[in-house]
Amino acid sequence: MSNTVKPGELQRTALYDFHLKNGAKMVPFAAYAMPLQYGDVGAVASHKHVRESVGLFDVSHMVQSIIRGPTATEFLEWITPSDLQSLPAYSSTLSVLLNENGGIIDDLMITKHAEDAFYLVTNAGRRSRDIPWFHQAIKEWNKKHDPIELEILADWGLLALQGPEAAQYLQGLTSFDLRELTFGKCAWVPVEGFNLHVTRGGYTGEDGFEISTPPLETVDVAKLLSKSPVQLTGLGARDSLRLEAGMCLYGHDLDEKTTPIEAGLAWLIGKRRRENPTFLGHEKVMKQLKSAPPRRRVGMFVEGPPARQGAKIFDPVSKKQIGVVTSGIPSPTLGKNIAMGYVENGFHKKGTELAVDVRDKLRKAVLTPMPFVPSHYYRG
Repeated sequence: MSNTVKPGELQRTALYDFHLKNGAKMVPFAAYAMPLQYGDVGAVASHKHVRESVGLFDVSHMVQSIIRGPTATEFLEWITPSDLQSLPAYSSTLSVLLNENGGIIDDLMITKHAEDAFYLVTNAGRRSRDIPWFHQAIKEWNKKHDPIELEILADWGLLALQGPEAAQYLQGLTSFDLRELTFGKCAWVPVEGFNLHVTRGGYTGEDGFEISTPPLETVDVAKLLSKSPVQLTGLGARDSLRLEAGMCLYGHDLDEKTTPIEAGLAWLIGKRRRENPTFLGHEKVMKQLKSAPPRRRVGMFVEGPPARQGAKIFDPVSKKQIGVVTSGIPSPTLGKNIAMGYVENGFHKKGTELAVDVRDKLRKAVLTPMPFVPSHYYRG
């Protein structure tokens, strides 16, 4: 378990032994030993299984926490640009933690349980940045406001059941009518004797569920959720699925020098927050929202070999570098190379032809809307 690991060692989720028993190839990821793939099932086959059927991911390395207290809503509206007052109870939203310059410290999911209690999921790779930052922000906040507190759900499991057959499979294990749980909603769901926190959504673009499990129940729940047709799915397929869905990966597509406007996440900022911006870094964010950011996140199809992170993007006319690729793969679903990156404002229109340096040769790239593969979220 993560709280018993010596400094310098990779941490393990509660499912480490479970992964090994199922033939997982373990690799370092965000200071954890995580499954890349299982047995002789490659990443492409796993990817296609999730698109066509259902897969199960261990995402227990993510940081789960609760922020509670009488001013929890106001606090979260200070550190994020989201309108959490109008978010209904037991609903979730994607959001971003902002620094004082409007840069993205992390992206996160916020689920509202009540006006004074929110469940958060933040990135494992940002744990050492996020948690001290939360503690400092809360300390500062509590000097002037009714106090709030942060509870880290240490060693809790988090499982993602994803794919078009996910709902049918999970429905077979519960008396709860999952048709009532539309995209972005959460509920406590009885699953074969367990009472589990279930949110409908996911990182793949498919219908699915994020299931939070108490430490002692994680292995048993994983066994329950991994019977046919469910396939255990590793990081390889998770990355290709999320990129096809147009989802950002922190450290690749987002960082502290990138604003939500540059990242194409202006939709996170609700009307009320725009009219009276009080969140950290709002000066820069609102300026970019009203005029234009210097660069913008774009999606593109790339000819030839796949463009990877760091590949330079050029204007094919002037041959001037105008951007950089942040994520890129051969898309298993589309059979062509897709990439995400940032280009100078003005070069971001859909259909624009640009050039990407791949293996020391300029390759044609055409900007295209994201997601690359249509999403299939269940909205009722």
